[in-house]
Amino acid sequence: MNSRINTRLFTGFLNERMTFICPYLSQASSHSNSCLNLIKHINIREEYKTYNELEIKNEEEKFEDSLHTSELELKIRETIDLLPTERRKVFILSRFEGLKYKEIAEKQNISIKTVENQMGKAIKFLREHLSEYIILVSLVLIAFIYKIFK
Repeated sequence: MNSRINTRLFTGFLNERMTFICPYLSQASSHSNSCLNLIKHINIREEYKTYNELEIKNEEEKFEDSLHTSELELKIRETIDLLPTERRKVFILSRFEGLKYKEIAEKQNISIKTVENQMGKAIKFLREHLSEYIILVSLVLIAFIYKIFK
């Protein structure tokens, strides 16, 4: 009987304490969830920030590459324009229109040897005048190849 009374007293005491403590536990749990949500939110913002920084960097690199390519194309066109008229025609027919030497010779009414000679001189001229851009061309090609195999 004593144990029943002790058990009832203890249970009553525990119930009183639980009704007093439960609201605080509920608040603590709510604050804990708020803190966890805040931490998740901060992590998501950091991931998004990192993603955006990488995207911006990639866009800047693409823009720089296109500027270098545009500058190089302009320089190549300017240098081609410096070629003597007949040599320029032969070069353009070969490199831009994709004609074979025999086709160029027939179209221009010149011998195949003359086409070969004019192409050799044109390429030598371009190589000499564009030598400062060789490094840039190499870098653009390397970047292009890297992007393809990335």
